[in-house]
Parts: sequence; structure tokens; C-alpha cells
Amino acid sequence: MRGKMMAVCVSLALAAAGCSSGEDNGAAVGETSPPPVKESSAPPKPVKEPITLAFGGDVHFEDYLRARLNQPKTAFGPIARTLRKADFAMINLETAITEGGTPAPGKQFTFRVAPTVFRALRAAGVDAVSMANNHGMDYMETGLADSLKAIKKSKFPTLGIGKDADEAYAPHRVEIKGNKLAVLGATQVLDDHLIPAWTATDTQGGLASAKEVARMVQAVKAARKGSDLVVVYLHWGQELATCPLPRQEELANQLIKAGADVIVGGHAHVPQAGGYLKGRYVHYGLGNFIFSSANGQTANSGVLVLKTKGRKILKSTWKPARISSGLPTLLQGPAAKTELTRWQSLRSCTTLTPTPNA
Repeated sequence: MRGKMMAVCVSLALAAAGCSSGEDNGAAVGETSPPPVKESSAPPKPVKEPITLAFGGDVHFEDYLRARLNQPKTAFGPIARTLRKADFAMINLETAITEGGTPAPGKQFTFRVAPTVFRALRAAGVDAVSMANNHGMDYMETGLADSLKAIKKSKFPTLGIGKDADEAYAPHRVEIKGNKLAVLGATQVLDDHLIPAWTATDTQGGLASAKEVARMVQAVKAARKGSDLVVVYLHWGQELATCPLPRQEELANQLIKAGADVIVGGHAHVPQAGGYLKGRYVHYGLGNFIFSSANGQTANSGVLVLKTKGRKILKSTWKPARISSGLPTLLQGPAAKTELTRWQSLRSCTTLTPTPNA
């Protein structure tokens, strides 16, 4: 009987030289076996691949557009093909999601839509929306409660709105082809008499307000942690103005300093300039997108497409469109070239540049 290994090392010297138990362990006496290979417990880092982001402007389904939600798969019309091609697409949902509530006092226009809008958004290839705008709470507290309930039930990424400030200013985080995105929504446009009731606070539900600059800077800094690309979708600017307001330019600089890589937005109902600012991309006004009252200059629209990898913007493209019967259609040929030239000229009243290093 060998007991507990009759061949026992009797000294440190012998231990250093190696010993045998009398059983074949694959190594001769006096030889040492190589140490076992320690497997790393950390998963391999995902390889980043270039991704495309697509942004459209203001969307509601008022008036005759409301009937389009009866067929959600085709509610967005032909422009959905462009949104579906992107790895991540986003728009501004400029309406409350409710079929009840009381219209906000003192407002000329109030918008609302049924929860079926989320089916239309998904079918169109939209991946996230911002509801932080001057129509997101058009039906006040009841409308807000209905909107939050619809958002929760749909599980659709909806930014800039919440049961309190933490939820309203929270980023939507998603990883696409190894790129970690953080996306925020906020509004710089609120009716003065509605600011107290509409602004999300620590104890009150509402919208993320970009008027609260310190809170916005804090939100961007928080989103920056653990992210490759930080996107901020803002509601800002002056209606029908083709040039950004000083407060837009000031906020863009502040958010870039805080860590934003892409800043886009709308509200003016006409396209404003887009380009590079301190190596990051800013588009001051995307214009209307799905909008029943669009006509004349407010029917000028488009899709912003960015190709990115990590924090780097590899390519930016503005695809001009024209709204007819409430729906945008991409322009083609000479019409597209003419409108693109006009849009590029809008940079003349900004500090934006056409390339990162211009």
C-alpha cells in the first residue's frame, strides 16, 4: 500500500529538485512541470467598427396625419428607408402621448398623439426620441402621467422626460458595433408661464430643461463616463430664424467642454447650419420632419447622417428633403444640389466649419 504517496520530498532541496509519487505524472524526476496557464477573467474588449447615426427634426401626427397611425408600418412614408439604413436613428417627438388631460393654458397650439405612435417609430427605424420640447407637456400633469405610462409600457427609449429630474436628465445608453453611446435630450424653449410646472425637479416630474445650464453640464459629464460617443438632442433656437441665437452658441460651447461629441436639435421649423465646433459636430436646426402645417420655407427639411467611430466623426452628410402632405421626401438631382448649396451657406452666420480642421 502506498498510503499518502510513499515517495515524499524530505527536504527543501529535494523539493526544489522535484520528487515522484511513484505514479506517472508526465514529468521525469528532477524535472519541473510548467505552471498552469492562468485564464484571464476579463472579457476581451469589443472591436469598434464605424457606425452611422441619422437625425431628423420635429415630428407630430396632428390633423390629417393622425390617420397615418392606423397603418403604423407606413406612417413615416418613404423617408423611413433612410432611417432604417442607419445604425442609430433619432427624432424629436413634439407632442404629448395622451388621449386625455387638459390643454396647457395660454397656448395657441397643443399637440397630442395616441401610444400607437411607438409602433410607427419602430417600423420607421427610429431608435430613440426626445420629448424635451415646448409641446411635450401640452396636456399638463395628466398628459405627463399618460406619457410616462405609455413610455414604460412600450419600453421605447424616450429622453428628456421623466417622473423626476434624475429620470428626465438620464442618458439612454446603448452599444453598437463596439461603440458605447450615451444620448440625452433637453429643451431650451419653454413658455415662461409654464416653466415652473413643466421643468423636472428632484420632487416633480417634467422635462429636462437646458435653461438649467449647470444641470445640463452635470448630465453631460455623467454621460461622458463609460461612453465613447455622447450625443445631446436639444430643442432650441428662434422660430423661422436661419441663424442660431447667441444662447444656442453659448450652450453648444459649454456642452462640448463638458464632453459632448454631437449636438443636434430643432424648433425653428426651418433648417439651420451644421458643422464642426472644436472638433465636435453641431447642427443648430434640423427643421420640421413629420409636420402637418409645413409649407413654404418650413417645408424645407432633411436628414443628418454622421459616420462615427469612437469619439471621432469620420463623415457628416446633410441630405436635403422637402415636406409634402406632412411627409419629407429626399430631394434628388439638381434640386438636391441647389438646396445643399443654400444650406451650406447658412454657416456664414456661425463659427461652425465644414471640416474638423478647417
